[in-house]
Amino acid sequence: MLVLNILHLVGSAHNNFYCDLSRLYAQDCLAATADPSLYNFQIAYITPDRQWRFPDSLSREDISLTKPIPLFDAIQFLTGQNIDMMLPQMFCIPGMTQYRALFDLLKIPYVGNTPDIMAIAAHKARAKAIVEAAGVKVPRGELLRQGDVPTITPPAVVKPVSSDNSLGVVLVKDVTEYDAALKKAFEYADEVIVEAFIELGREVRCGIIVKDGELIGLPLEEYLVDPHDKPIRNYADKLQQTDDGDLHLTAKDNIKAWILEPNDPITQKVQQVAKRCHQALGCRHYSLFDFRIDPKGQPWFLEAGLYCSFSPKSVISSMAKAAGIPLNDLLITAINETLGK
Repeated sequence: MLVLNILHLVGSAHNNFYCDLSRLYAQDCLAATADPSLYNFQIAYITPDRQWRFPDSLSREDISLTKPIPLFDAIQFLTGQNIDMMLPQMFCIPGMTQYRALFDLLKIPYVGNTPDIMAIAAHKARAKAIVEAAGVKVPRGELLRQGDVPTITPPAVVKPVSSDNSLGVVLVKDVTEYDAALKKAFEYADEVIVEAFIELGREVRCGIIVKDGELIGLPLEEYLVDPHDKPIRNYADKLQQTDDGDLHLTAKDNIKAWILEPNDPITQKVQQVAKRCHQALGCRHYSLFDFRIDPKGQPWFLEAGLYCSFSPKSVISSMAKAAGIPLNDLLITAINETLGK
């Protein structure tokens, strides 16, 4: 069997937070999937100054010892490396769009969704509009810019249109709270969504993988929310920074999030809706969607998160494991879909 040359595209062209988040997941992926009989892994590491490095590992020491080079030199290096495919590990908007597009131009295939789909999914209002047109229920909402006045009667959720990990998300219970909520949300994006609050219910996430062209719904992940004490999730539910400055995934402790049993009555209903979202958005290889379940058991689309690092901590990896699909099998399935095998 031929050994595949796989490039891990890591870092961020946007800020150090996304650099650290990318490095955290990519390190776990490299450690968990290393198999010299199958893969020869290489690393491309991008920093917010848009310089490239090709370190031996993702340790801070190896990164700092590697000479930074500009894009032109990086392209020269990449085209001489005989790379079979790229595994995207960047979570910033440029990483999910411009850098994937670069690999399209270089004719190097990569796992995951294309730049245009990533751009749509990253813009919550556009993703909502597309899935709603396909018959999926979405909360009533409006897209605001600076100076616009919300018309939705609280309770409502105010959130930046393009931020992840619940940054800038605020639950407004009274119209007097709108100004402060909007001010906070506009710190993270030029546009803000105001959505009618969907009563709990439950909050779940559904992953879809593609195998031999068929959409497969994975076991759901449920989040710890409570109608009184915790009506929405926030940043602290997802990420924390350790004393040494590294990021830590707080949602992986089986307390704030857990995988549902497949026979849970909501599973099949949500999987059907998630497959509709996957097709409506034009996803490939895999997809991931968040849903709010109202007290009557109706799923409401909240947002799409179309990435998987193939780290044991990645949500899709955790869901697949619960379905009896080991991480290495999940990666091989994605590689086969990518390379058309």
